[in-house]
Amino acid sequence: MKKTTILTFLVGLIFIHSYSQEKPYFYQIPNTPEKYTAENVAARMVDGLGFRYYWATEGLRTQDLAYEPNSEARTTRFTLEHIFDLCNIVRFTTLNLPYQPDKEISKYSFEDLRNKTLENLKIASEALKKADTDLSKNKMVFTRPDGTKTEYDFWYLINGPISDALWHVGQVVSFRRSSGNPLPAGVSVLQGKKMN
Repeated sequence: MKKTTILTFLVGLIFIHSYSQEKPYFYQIPNTPEKYTAENVAARMVDGLGFRYYWATEGLRTQDLAYEPNSEARTTRFTLEHIFDLCNIVRFTTLNLPYQPDKEISKYSFEDLRNKTLENLKIASEALKKADTDLSKNKMVFTRPDGTKTEYDFWYLINGPISDALWHVGQVVSFRRSSGNPLPAGVSVLQGKKMN
């Protein structure tokens, strides 16, 4: 009787633990905001990008990362480095900081590159959702080697890095399909969740 009680207790703990594990941030798109604001809409665009990136990169293999459609195209790995850089720009802009390129990008393992990209998008999304965020004050700032700065309004973040990153995430999906590893089944980009 005592062994049965202990076994039942342990199975219960394992069951509770497995259901209490939080899914990663972009495993599904966060719930919709209660009201429409420019900042919430911008955050939703970042969340959509994060969700798509999460699933486009989930389960990529070494051969997927090395895939290139032809000798003049980028490999999947190089495309992921470019996406990371774009998402880095998004993070810096939403935090009202001048963009600083990450010079270590090519040294990151795939897992680190993926996690850092997702973290950049999470930070950007959370910054945009803060009550005191005002997109008219968020500038995309680039500093040249000579120290001169070029500033762009937030509008350019939307049609530049965010849209470009979405474009390249689509390439990753296409590349992985071509290398024999299609997107995991059940991913609904409309509903922002995995259906099975």
